[in-house]
Amino acid sequence: MKIYTKTGDAGETGLFGGPRVAKDDARVEAYGAVDELNAVLGAARARGADADLGALLAAIQDQLFTLGAALATPPAAAKARAALPPLDPAWTAALEAAVDRLEGELAPLRHFVLPGGAPLAADLHVARAVCRRAERRVVALHHHEPVAAEVLAYLNRLSDFLFVAARAANRRAGVPEPIWDPRARR
Repeated sequence: MKIYTKTGDAGETGLFGGPRVAKDDARVEAYGAVDELNAVLGAARARGADADLGALLAAIQDQLFTLGAALATPPAAAKARAALPPLDPAWTAALEAAVDRLEGELAPLRHFVLPGGAPLAADLHVARAVCRRAERRVVALHHHEPVAAEVLAYLNRLSDFLFVAARAANRRAGVPEPIWDPRARR
């Protein structure tokens, strides 16, 4: 099987179990942004996350693939939807538990934090920004077609997790967090 099919050369792609749509369709934008987030997380993991953060990121990547598959499948494609792994609300609860656990090792926030610090932390901040974009794309899709509540909640919580994970990566690397202090420029 060849990787290229040439079927998208005119700017269309096929949805899972559904019709062909333009590559800038709201559904394609949504699952494309989730795919981009997954790729950014893969790069962050490759940067050398410790065992704890690495395991969390690996689980998130697997979950994001499931979310992407759900987003790539239109509601009318019942047979294709039935073949997908289920979206699990426990994933969002697990993100909340991870946020709470990681926050336990961090000093309370007293300033805005600039993205950066240790390489892994910087990558996780990029992932957080990409996650927010993915969330916006999914919300835009939701304005046209219903999106499972689990997807919306998961992406919202994931951006919170990525912020806290970036802070934890800096702490674990012994790198101070870059602080935004507009008074320091005066």
